[in-house]
Amino acid sequence: MTAQLSLTVNGELRHAAPGSVADLVRCLELDPAKVAVERNGAIVPRSTLTDVVLADGDVLEIVHFVGGGQGDDTWTVAGRTFRSRLIVGTGKYKDFEQNAAAVEAAGAEIVTVAVRRVNVSDPKAPMLTDFIDPKKITYLPNTAGCFTADDAIRTLRLAREAGGWDLVKLEVLGEARTLYPDMRETLKACEVLAGEGFLPMVYCVDDPIAAKQLESAGAVAVMPLGAPIGSGLGIQNRVTIRLIVEGASVPVLVDAGVGTASDAAVAMELGCDGVLMNTAIAEAKDPLRMARAMKLAVEAGRHAYLSGRMATRKYADPSSPLAGLI
Repeated sequence: MTAQLSLTVNGELRHAAPGSVADLVRCLELDPAKVAVERNGAIVPRSTLTDVVLADGDVLEIVHFVGGGQGDDTWTVAGRTFRSRLIVGTGKYKDFEQNAAAVEAAGAEIVTVAVRRVNVSDPKAPMLTDFIDPKKITYLPNTAGCFTADDAIRTLRLAREAGGWDLVKLEVLGEARTLYPDMRETLKACEVLAGEGFLPMVYCVDDPIAAKQLESAGAVAVMPLGAPIGSGLGIQNRVTIRLIVEGASVPVLVDAGVGTASDAAVAMELGCDGVLMNTAIAEAKDPLRMARAMKLAVEAGRHAYLSGRMATRKYADPSSPLAGLI
């Protein structure tokens, strides 16, 4: 019988069969691709875990990357990784304090911010940064209110100068009644911004062809509308959103139209990487409770998507067996 090795693993004495560090990790029911290992005070590169042989008396520290205790189901855009899949806007709240409280209740790590002129007549007036710290929450400058590519480009150039931001949200509107995007101007702006080193996340129509064109133009994420901005109608065309998700090689986030928690859950069940909303929270009778509801809905929809829903059937299928009935 092969003698067991005596090891100290994460401060505890353990006995293990001779083998590699990777063998030990697997014996602990861990995935070698998702841990970092220190052996006798030296980091073991992940690429060598199968080559490094354990010795009696080794002291090992094995660390999981678990995203701050919330699991490793993260999403990444332009090389930046986030745990929360809910992005919150910063308009329509009664004040900055309520806005900040809603962001916290939603668990959001990204907020969209409009670029507006400084109030030069009252330079000491409160600013969003006084309530939502851009060092803790990622600011996503957007081009809300821009109706031409040139206006959107100019706005984001100013945003980068003001805060150094290169991850931005691009939207170029076609007209004021529907606030639908003008895709010709949007594509033009996307190409220019990407060429200048911006990382544009782009608001677009729910069209899989347009989404692929945006990818080719340099979009780091596509953000199809679920319904008109601020309408609260929910996702009107699940088929095209699903087609965009299936064809995309960049993150897909539903942007606009969410009205309540079930809308957010649907977006996630379709396989979207996230949801952006503003009015649904800000105009709720209780914005903080709605923010919490949206957080839970996004999480529930994501779990449902990952679980793989049951197949739909034309007729009933009893849960209890019919055999053995009295």
